[in-house]
Amino acid sequence: MGLLARQVEEGGIPTVAMTSALDITSLVKPPRSVFLDFPLGRQTGKPFDRELQLSIVKAALRALETIIEPGGILQLPYEWGEPW
Repeated sequence: MGLLARQVEEGGIPTVAMTSALDITSLVKPPRSVFLDFPLGRQTGKPFDRELQLSIVKAALRALETIIEPGGILQLPYEWGEPW
């Protein structure tokens, strides 16, 4: 996805990747990313937790303004908590 994000950015469209794989994201270096220490594939949170999901998506969109260095990764403070 990081490689695709770079191509999209070259077309003038800003991107932000949401990731749970910090090591891979650090190597691929998408233009900007947010990291959540969540299970893989669950970057927007637990199923049916609308409040958490909305909060995460809003934080990711704010990263479009706050990450100014190419390849920057913002680690979001959310915690997975109890398993579902």
